[in-house]
Amino acid sequence: MTKITTAVFPVAGLGTRFLPATKANPKEMMPVVDKPLIQYAVEEAVEAGVKELVFITSSSKRAIEDHFDMNYELENELALRGKTKLLELIDNIVPDGVSCIYVRQPEALGLGHAVLCARPVVGEKPFAVLLADDLIDGEGEGVLSQMSSLYEQNESSILGVEEIPIVDSDKYGIVSTRKTGDSELSAVDAIIEKPQTDKAPSNLAVVGRYILTPGIFDFLESTERGSGGEIQLTDAIAKLLAEEQVFAYRFKGKRYDCGSKLGYLQATVEYALKHDELKDEFRQYLGKYCPTKP
Repeated sequence: MTKITTAVFPVAGLGTRFLPATKANPKEMMPVVDKPLIQYAVEEAVEAGVKELVFITSSSKRAIEDHFDMNYELENELALRGKTKLLELIDNIVPDGVSCIYVRQPEALGLGHAVLCARPVVGEKPFAVLLADDLIDGEGEGVLSQMSSLYEQNESSILGVEEIPIVDSDKYGIVSTRKTGDSELSAVDAIIEKPQTDKAPSNLAVVGRYILTPGIFDFLESTERGSGGEIQLTDAIAKLLAEEQVFAYRFKGKRYDCGSKLGYLQATVEYALKHDELKDEFRQYLGKYCPTKP
């Protein structure tokens, strides 16, 4: 039984949809209530048993490294002031036994290229890929934990998928699938990057969670630039299908597309309504603008 202990976080993107907020601040560091997006993704990975966090970064993403590093001055100040709860919050951002590894992506050549940059660290192990833009609230269990359990049973690549409006197919990698007995998984027959509506094989979109076998790296090496002039992970997965079984998994949970302004605002509101310290006052505040109908 092979466990997933390495996760790759592609965080080198420019975040242009959130300019000017992301001009000097990484989009992955944008907070949802009191934690940045990247921390939610890391917590999901750690919950699933990941021990190696591999961040594919660029020169403008030093804030991510600083966030997961120690801040001796801050920690000392909190200790001196007796603010133990705040000290615990920042001490436990990266638990003991979990390591952070940073790899520079020299050019912005797309998600496939970012994943390929992780090869020297990942080696010949299966690994997870998490996109922090996709914040997913699992139903009692993180999505990567759900997928890791399924990987241990099947030892094949798994793609997290959800149904989308077919008119949005040109924003996602779209899969066609077939059921495999009583399994929670469906076998992937084909995958297409950002097809037009009339060319989409289904309305099942791949969203921000992957478990991949190391065989993907050879296909990424030989994949030429595709949609948007970038090396697409979807194109490499399409090649992998010719040699290995790949599954699609409709995860349990709610996804927020925090790469869009609307999705980010929705996540902020809904996470605030579940926050232990804020939920009651925040709900009362929202009631001024959204009064309950009699």
